Amino acid sequence: MNQLETRELTYFVAVAETLHFGQAAERLGITQPPLSRAIAHLERRVGVPLLERTTRKVTLTAPGEIFLTECRAILAAMDTAVRKARKAAEQRVTIAARPASGPGVLPALLAAREQAPDGVLAEVVFTYDEIGALRDGTADVALMCQTVAVPGLELMELGPEEAVVLLPADHVLAERPFLTLAEVEALPGYAAQLPSEPLDTMVDRVALGRLVVVVGESVRDRLGGSVRAVPVHGYPPTQLVLAWLPEGRSAASRLTETAHAVMERLTPRPSALAQQ
Repeated sequence: MNQLETRELTYFVAVAETLHFGQAAERLGITQPPLSRAIAHLERRVGVPLLERTTRKVTLTAPGEIFLTECRAILAAMDTAVRKARKAAEQRVTIAARPASGPGVLPALLAAREQAPDGVLAEVVFTYDEIGALRDGTADVALMCQTVAVPGLELMELGPEEAVVLLPADHVLAERPFLTLAEVEALPGYAAQLPSEPLDTMVDRVALGRLVVVVGESVRDRLGGSVRAVPVHGYPPTQLVLAWLPEGRSAASRLTETAHAVMERLTPRPSALAQQ
């Protein structure tokens, strides 16, 4: 069993997903006879039938279903290991960020790393699953708004983000100094979860009266005149943070010192907003 090869697992996954040896062979770029022999050899090694074959169709056995799930996990883990190893050798750190997250901080971080003497550059990958990007090795660090603790992550707090609700500029409540969370939740079109879409799309939907959503106050500069941001009292406290996995501490350290310097320059910004 300890002699199983990733090639064999890849072959099995291709057959299990297509349920057709010819299609699987074409997908793998090989001919059908060696694929059939490889699957038969794999079944002998595993010790149970993984596929049921007839002249008309191929189906997975119950053990085959379980083996498929495990094979996918193993191959995904191998891909992650390769990706993380390659990233460790790069002179750059990758930041995962949700579109429109930390719009003032992110450009400042990227610009500061370009001037850093160690030559390590920062790049960004936009995603709606920042933690997933950390876990699969796509990113070294995530820039995210955090309302609850996520086990297994190390954090650097960048500062609080006041919660604001986005309303059409002509909404009857748009000029209120603040709204309570209960008032916001009672509004037609309120979305408790932030939609997985760009900020510009959300703003357009809010302006049309088709969406009410709570976001961080740092988006104010990108709203234009058709949407108002009204503070929300009673919303769970939110922190803008840099987050990373413990094994990514080395890469994250390249960014945290830069982030400290950046936040010192940006600190006056929240107080200026509060006076508006």
